Amino acid sequence: MRFTQRYLDPIDRLNEILFGLIMVLTFTLAAGLTVEDGPDAGRVLLIAALGCNLAWGIIDGAMFLSGAILDNSRRQRAIRAVQEAADEAEQLAVVHGRMDEVLGEAVTARATEEERMRLMRFVRDLALRASTDHSPLRREDLIGALASAWLVIATALPAAVPFLLIDQPWVALRVSNTILVGMLFVVGWQWGKYSYVNRGLAGTIFLVVGLALVVTAIALGG
Repeated sequence: MRFTQRYLDPIDRLNEILFGLIMVLTFTLAAGLTVEDGPDAGRVLLIAALGCNLAWGIIDGAMFLSGAILDNSRRQRAIRAVQEAADEAEQLAVVHGRMDEVLGEAVTARATEEERMRLMRFVRDLALRASTDHSPLRREDLIGALASAWLVIATALPAAVPFLLIDQPWVALRVSNTILVGMLFVVGWQWGKYSYVNRGLAGTIFLVVGLALVVTAIALGG
């Protein structure tokens, strides 16, 4: 957890966990529709659950890197635009165009004109001193991608435990689905904490979505 907390903020971590839970839940439900009875059914479902999140963890890590490169490149373009501006007015115009995006209108809208100008000049001065020679791909981004991939992969581990402990594959599948749905509620609860939404309501919404997936699969014969 310290590894992921260092390189991912709370909402990013919850997003990755939620993504992993939904992927493994959906995949195990889909596998339950196609896997035949037999002594190897539990092993097949276990491999499906782990393989699904391993593949999507790698994909998600790659998407994290892509987003990080775009964000870093956008910041460097903004700095270059300030440094290449012809005069102070043009420099401040560049800063003004980016300030709401960075700070958010909820913050900048409360500033007086004098405060706004003072802030823009401060940001302009920092941008003029900043270097644009850095690579758009940083070490922190690589480790953040690994953290993202790990969270997606790790969410499959609790779902895999029933297949290791229970001989009946369909019982193991139901227990695994129950664990995943319970984890969805926990993620929703935590989501509510960080997004200032009622925790119980957020957890219930996440839980209902998970139950809807399970009920749909059972109705279809899974």
